[in-house]
Amino acid sequence: MNVVSAVLLIVGALALSAVVGGQTRGPVATVAAVDLGRYEGQWFEVARFENRFQRQCVGDVRATYTRRPDGRIDVFNTCRTKNGSTTSALGEARVVDSATNAKLKVRFAPSWLSFLPMVWGDYWVIGLDSSYGWAVVGDSSREYLWILSRTPTLDAATYDQAVATARARDFDVQRLVKTGR
Repeated sequence: MNVVSAVLLIVGALALSAVVGGQTRGPVATVAAVDLGRYEGQWFEVARFENRFQRQCVGDVRATYTRRPDGRIDVFNTCRTKNGSTTSALGEARVVDSATNAKLKVRFAPSWLSFLPMVWGDYWVIGLDSSYGWAVVGDSSREYLWILSRTPTLDAATYDQAVATARARDFDVQRLVKTGR
């Protein structure tokens, strides 16, 4: 085998492993539409992918969304920490896909940094119960995922439906960790 053939064989093997390894997944699909009036209010986190900014949260994780007159959304997150205290964070969301309202960007950094693109994170609604009883939220890179509910818990069948929604969007649902109460 000559050098050119060996290089082509290696390149072909790498390309095949990328395809088999899931590297060619398509873009994350969102729901067709989100009625922001119905979506606002309090949501309980039922499960999530572990992430650096929720490391201190051990239970009672909640998010409250409130629409503002300027069209943006206030995001107020709270959780219980290991020592039993409550911590909170106030952020802001803006719709980036007004045709569906399913793609938003969220920022918890100070407002004077809002001109920096890196302080805004994806908040994409990828699953939503028709009665707005539960939602699945992720991001475009599939690094973040949350299962939310209007109630502190979901029954097993409903939770499985939410997980199946995330799996259908190519999220690695093995990474999900249920939130403590």
